[in-house]
Amino acid sequence: MANSIPVPNWKPAQLPDGRTLEGRFVRLEKLDPTRHGDGLYAALQGPSPDPKLWDYLPWGPFPDRTDFDKWISAHTADPDPWVYCVVDKATGVVDGNLSLMSIVPAHGRIEIGGVVFGASMQRTPKGTEAVYLLAKEAFELGNRRLEWKSNNENARSKRAAERFGFTFEAVFRQHQVVKGKNRDTAWYSIIDSEWPAVREAFERWLAVNNFDESGQQTKPLESFRVSPTS
Repeated sequence: MANSIPVPNWKPAQLPDGRTLEGRFVRLEKLDPTRHGDGLYAALQGPSPDPKLWDYLPWGPFPDRTDFDKWISAHTADPDPWVYCVVDKATGVVDGNLSLMSIVPAHGRIEIGGVVFGASMQRTPKGTEAVYLLAKEAFELGNRRLEWKSNNENARSKRAAERFGFTFEAVFRQHQVVKGKNRDTAWYSIIDSEWPAVREAFERWLAVNNFDESGQQTKPLESFRVSPTS
């Protein structure tokens, strides 16, 4: 892609707002400590927490509920990151959270990050749908570029980025110091010209006819991008 391509009639992207984003399996609600605090704590820090859940995040774990409440209160007050709770539509249970962050409306750039999914979201369509809903919102707000960043040691996050349709760009060496350790950061992106094909793949994967009676996928997400007309 050539540099310095004109962007005619460019208008800055809109900021995210408090609207609930509705899917088939989940809905994304703006984080509210009063409404979501108990459920989110149970999902992320309950009696059998995922020991790897917080390894690559700049915060957590939170064995002390008081510290957890301070964390979500701070995130509620801050417009960046803009944190959503993932709520199971069938049960109303809070399963985790993720955010729109690094929000730069003037350049139409935004990131999906702060992804913390509880055990109840693993091996289900809920995590994929949550990312789809947030990516869809990002582009509908008028952004040109959606980013995903992973600790370069976090194989699970990097694999997820590729599965979701993000393109690997580079590793920023010695990018941050997190919890007293060096962090090299792998950068991924989807740009607006790529989004229609990525969106179609998400929607076809999430469709009712892609799941069997036990709720298992019949075709993987990547296959809908490789063979969009199959």
